[in-house]
Amino acid sequence: MFVSDRLRLRKMSDEDIRVYHTWRNDIDVMYSTSPALDLYTYEETKLFVESVILSTETSKSYIIEEKETNQPIGLTSLIHIDMKNRNAECIIDIGDKNSWGKGYGTEAFTLLLNYAFLELNLHRVFLRVFSANHKAIRLYEKLGFKHEGSSREALYRQGKWQDIVQMGLLKKEYT
Repeated sequence: MFVSDRLRLRKMSDEDIRVYHTWRNDIDVMYSTSPALDLYTYEETKLFVESVILSTETSKSYIIEEKETNQPIGLTSLIHIDMKNRNAECIIDIGDKNSWGKGYGTEAFTLLLNYAFLELNLHRVFLRVFSANHKAIRLYEKLGFKHEGSSREALYRQGKWQDIVQMGLLKKEYT
């Protein structure tokens, strides 16, 4: 478990499937993070969590909780962990819309990056972000991520093409 002033990260468990399912089916939540804007049955979400999130050796997923209320507000993960090359992709979703704009993303991502660099001793973490998600890009830049490239016009949303931007952060740039 990882703790900051306002948040705690804890390992995701079967008990979190229901709340994750509500986030996964909220178009507002998934609009800026998921290429597929589909609706999922509870069984599809359960299968995804059990087979992809909880059962893989190459990822670590954590529920973001408010310390004061113990209320889950999001999920953050390291995926595609490659210990040989010491890198991983990182993801964050603040699923509780009432928690948006309160700095929780910065706080949770800092906890995840501390874990990635200081505990797992990773050399590099990277992420992908939609080019229209300006708030997320500013957050990642504030944390030290550098633009590494983009997949041009890889996402079609509301009648417009947008890029998927890849950003990376090296341990020496973070610590």
